[in-house]
Amino acid sequence: MKHVAIVGGGIVGLATAYRLLDTEPRLRVTVLEKEDAVGRHQTSHNSGVLHCGLHYAPGSTKARLARAGIRMMVEFCIEHDVPHEICGKLVVATEPAELGRLDALEQRGRANGLIGLRRLSPAEARDIEPHARSAAALHVPEEGIVDYTAVARALAAALEAGGAQLRTRAEVRALTERLAGWSIETSAGELEADLVLTCAGLHADRVAMLAGERPGVRILPFRGEYYTLRADRRSLVRNLIYPVPDPSYPFLGVHFTRMIGGGVEAGPNAVLAFAREGYRRTDVDLADLFDALAFPGLRRFLARHGRMAANELARSFSKRRFTDALRRLVPEIEPADLEPGGAGVRAQAMLPSGELVHDFLILERPRALHLLNAPSPAATASLAIGEELARRVRQRL
Repeated sequence: MKHVAIVGGGIVGLATAYRLLDTEPRLRVTVLEKEDAVGRHQTSHNSGVLHCGLHYAPGSTKARLARAGIRMMVEFCIEHDVPHEICGKLVVATEPAELGRLDALEQRGRANGLIGLRRLSPAEARDIEPHARSAAALHVPEEGIVDYTAVARALAAALEAGGAQLRTRAEVRALTERLAGWSIETSAGELEADLVLTCAGLHADRVAMLAGERPGVRILPFRGEYYTLRADRRSLVRNLIYPVPDPSYPFLGVHFTRMIGGGVEAGPNAVLAFAREGYRRTDVDLADLFDALAFPGLRRFLARHGRMAANELARSFSKRRFTDALRRLVPEIEPADLEPGGAGVRAQAMLPSGELVHDFLILERPRALHLLNAPSPAATASLAIGEELARRVRQRL
């Protein structure tokens, strides 16, 4: 019986194991996770949005897997009673200068096969989000919200029921390729595998290096901080309100998200974290910080996006600045309406040139696959990513 070891118990690692067992039930599959439970990092620290493929370059792996992934994710949630809702999203151009970018976004969505996209006048946009301000808007009816932590728990339960082994508190410390396969040293002991698949998120580059690779990219951690709307002000937002993204800005910008468990989040910003698992401003890991600062790509990125980085940092420390950014979408928002929320850390691959890797990135070897870049919409697309990785595993076995 062939044995596949998957490094990383986040939603993508779990989904890959699930797809492997679904198509090759006789495989022996082991998921190795360094924490005491699965889904402890990016899986459980995101805004819980189901992305349908609006923002991604036509023809990209992201666009293709987001379209397939949202369908698979909704089907999985229905089958496993995971809370979710297709509530739709409003993307608003707040001033005439943004109308051209809204046109381009609509064209991109149509090229990606989105169904039901509607260009809205300000009055039509107010019918959907009465408190949003717009010069025009785009309604995206296929987008929704979900509890990704519950998805991870359901995947883990399905894996254990299917015979997979989930080993938590098993941090991978060494990956050694032998003639017959891999020897894997973990904090919970050693094991052998015929093929190794790494889905290590915030540590994707480092785990690949344990296997002897030179990934060619570096993972940079960007913390995204959230506020939540005060209970008596949640009526200002019905579902999801996003700005038109600025093409010179590498992230989507702060927005409003109704959460599946109740409440409304506002954010996130994007601040370079001083630790790969740095969920608070005071979290500092000197090794992680030195690793980031010594990387020439970061210096080139900051030279190109220095003003943006400075604005994001200022907004991290100023509730007033954060409110001003949100007020562009919903003018009635006041600082007193915002309460401290959570934070997440995005694992973003960067090239030595300072360019962000925008698409999913998989490094392939005869007996190994390394998922080096899986930012948003990786959670939505996790089952489709898992299907893609499982297909490549089957080719090797």
